[in-house]
Formats: sequence, C-alpha cells, structure tokens
Amino acid sequence: MGLLSLSIWVPIAFGCLLLALGRDEQATAVRWVALVGALVSFLLTLPLYSQFDNATAAMQFVENVPWIERFNVNYHLGLDGISFWFVPLTAFITVIVVIAAWEVITERVNQYMGAFLILSGLMIGVFSALDGMLFYVFFEATLIPMYLIIGIWGGPNKIYAAFKFFLYTLLGSLLMLVALIYLYTQSGGSFDLAKWHALPLGETAQTLLFFAFFAAFAVKVPMWPVHTWLPDVHVEAPTGGSAVLAAIMLKLGAYGFLRFSMPIAPDAAHTWGSLMVGLSLVAVVYVGLVAMVQQDMKKLVAYSSVAHMGFVTLGFFIFNDLGVSGGLVQMIAHGFVSGAMFLSIGVLYDRVHSREISSYGGVVNTMPKFAAFGLFFAMANCGLPGTAGFVGEWMVILGAVKFNFWVGFASASALIFGAAYTLWMFKRVYLGPVANDDVKGLQDINAREFLMLGLLAIAVLAMGLYPKPFTDVMDVSVAELLKHVAITKLN
Repeated sequence: MGLLSLSIWVPIAFGCLLLALGRDEQATAVRWVALVGALVSFLLTLPLYSQFDNATAAMQFVENVPWIERFNVNYHLGLDGISFWFVPLTAFITVIVVIAAWEVITERVNQYMGAFLILSGLMIGVFSALDGMLFYVFFEATLIPMYLIIGIWGGPNKIYAAFKFFLYTLLGSLLMLVALIYLYTQSGGSFDLAKWHALPLGETAQTLLFFAFFAAFAVKVPMWPVHTWLPDVHVEAPTGGSAVLAAIMLKLGAYGFLRFSMPIAPDAAHTWGSLMVGLSLVAVVYVGLVAMVQQDMKKLVAYSSVAHMGFVTLGFFIFNDLGVSGGLVQMIAHGFVSGAMFLSIGVLYDRVHSREISSYGGVVNTMPKFAAFGLFFAMANCGLPGTAGFVGEWMVILGAVKFNFWVGFASASALIFGAAYTLWMFKRVYLGPVANDDVKGLQDINAREFLMLGLLAIAVLAMGLYPKPFTDVMDVSVAELLKHVAITKLN
C-alpha cells in the first residue's frame, strides 16, 4: 500500500476502531486512541514532502488499480503541486481538533472522535483522487460524518443546520454527477481526469459543464450568493466541527475549480471568468460589510470566511500565476487562521456558554495568555505582514492589479473591512475593564489549550515569515495549468 493510500485509510481505520470501542465508560482510552490515530496519520503525510519533486508538474505517488472494472472505474490516486499541501494540512488540523475536544466532549466520545478521523481520511481522498467517480464518492462521503457531527453535538438548532448543510451541498453535487457521466460518455468510457482534460469539447458543452461544476463547487466554497448555509451551520456546529469545516471542507470546492472547471472547460472558464471575478469581489466587499454588524462571534468569523475565500476564487479566475498561486496559499493560510479563530471562540464558549460579543469585555484582565493568542490570530485574520494571512492576499492583490487595476483596487480596499470587523470584535471581547461576573471568574488557558493554540500560532507565523516551501511546491503545477488553459483558449 502506497503512502497516499495509507494517508487515506489509516485515519479511517482508526475511526472505525473508535466506533467499536464502546461507550463513555472507556472515554479516556478512546481519547488516547484518537490522538494516536491522528498523530500517526499526520506523520504518514510528512514523507510525502521529503519525496516530492518540485521540478515536475506530473502527478506523483500515483496508485492506479481497477475498482469497478465493468464501468472502467479505477482506484486512481496521485498528487501534484496544486493538491499536495492539503493532505498534510488536513491531517494536522485533525490532530488539533482531537486535542481541542479532549475535555469538552463527554458524551459519545468514541463516535465524535471516530467521525473526525473518518472525515479526515475522506477529505484526503478528495484531494488525491485522479478518477472522476472516485473523486465523487469521496466528495459526497465527507457529508456523512460532518452531518452527524453537526446533528449530534451541535447547538439548539442543530437538526435544522445539519439538514441545511446536507441539502445545499447534495443538490449542487447532483449536477456535478450529471457532468461526470457526460464526460464518461465523451471520453469513450473513461473516468480518468487526464483524459477529460484533453477532450476537445464544444462551446455549449463547456458552458453547461462549467455551470454544472459551479453548482457543486460554488456552494462548497461557499461563494456569494449561495453562502447563506454557512453562518447557520457554524453557529450550531460544535467547535471542532466549525474548525474542520472552515479549515478544510470549504477548500474542497475551491480545489474543484482548479481540478475540474478550469482544465476541462477552459473556454467557458475564460468566457465566464468576469462573472466569477464579480461574484468574488461581492463576497470580499459586501460579505465583509455584513460581518461588521454581527453580534455573534461565530457568525462574524463565518462571514469572514466567505470574504477570505472570495480572495481565493478571485485569484483563480484572473488567470495569472500570482493570482492562482496566491489563491492556493490563501486556502492554506485560511485553514490555519480560521481554524484558530473558531477554536479560540470555543475556549471562551466552554467557560461562559455564550458566543454573543456583548457577553464579554475585559477578557485580557483574567486571561492574559489567551488574550495574547487572540490578538495574534486577529492580526493574522486582518492580513498583518509576517503572518500567514498576509501572504496569499498580497499575492492575489498583486495578480489582480496585473489583471485590472480597479479589480485590484477593490480587492485591496476590502482589507480595511477585514481589519475593521476583526479588531472591533477583539476590542469588545478582550479589551477594557472586566464587564461582568462571568468574565471576572474566567480561568486562563490550561496546558492542553496552550498546546492547541500554540501549534496553530507556530504554523501561522512560519508560513507568514517563510512561505517559500509552500510556493515552491505549487509553482510548476500552476504554470502547467495556466499553460493548458491558455493554449486551449487560443485553439
């Protein structure tokens, strides 16, 4: 079994083991098994980096064996510079989520931990799949554990939120399934993505395919105006669910644009690129303004996620290397920063059981260590130079200016809104005198919480100060993608 298969199936195997371990009498053992499973899964992804060849755009770590031979469906895996970083990122965030839930989750602990480990393996499968049907199976299968995580361990309206999450994403995916079947027939009965990329499709076919994929991927990102499910889901989801949803699951949609929409329907991508740029700018500017008026911390960060993911889709559809690479870097950075923001809100919620900004004030007086982390992650969310939040946005803005000055100007001005709503929340929650007895009685973070936030802070700082390892991996693959899209457009 290859490294990629191990990265996918080891967490799934540990997740299934956890489901078999029994109920809450064995909670301590369950937590340790979950942590070992998450750590082993993360360690398995590290050799991928040492063995990855930055000089080629070809797929690496390829595994290809027949699966459903009658329909020519293969278990076909591989990574290139576009998909590579999402594998260790997924495994890393899973470790953090297990640590975050150590004391907080006290009911059905084995099911909670098991769901996250299974979800981790399935998401790595999405980023690794080179067979269209295998991609679809992994893509849809991720809905099941996340639906259960929201529906079982969520807030008062958890059933509504879980159903809305499932309905939105499933309906969009059904159109993608139709597109996959069409490509299967056009390619002579193959689900191989490389063959699909080489198909000479007509303008009408490309347009229909582009919007079929748009239905699936735009909902997942989510892009404006199909973003309305995200705030409701974040508010009701448990802290770990929100962290994984923001850090990884939203990236599945953005990744789909690069792996399916642009290379399979390049003419349509160029034709409708201005629409995608327009929708992305609306997300960056308008949704940023919506975030400024939120009273619930989770809702504010949820709208912030929509705005930050707007930078990602903006970068992709300006069709230059700075934009696409910047969008990929922004996806990784957003994974670290948004995960940290949601976990920080979870730390406060575990103590006060409120997400309302008005319930806090002067937290720095009683939780100085935690407030230091809160300030650092707030600065990263604003795009402060030296943090991961800056690198991707800066690259996208440079690419946008190169594409069109006014597009670049509009995207850059949105950084002001990001700073406004983030610092406004920080000021009201952390600064000033102690606001009430709840805040007065707060205990600062313990060693477990310090470890969780510290690991994320190191990742945010390391990526912000030295992004070269991230960009080196993706540069050649991005150049190859843009070359393919440009040549097809010319022909």
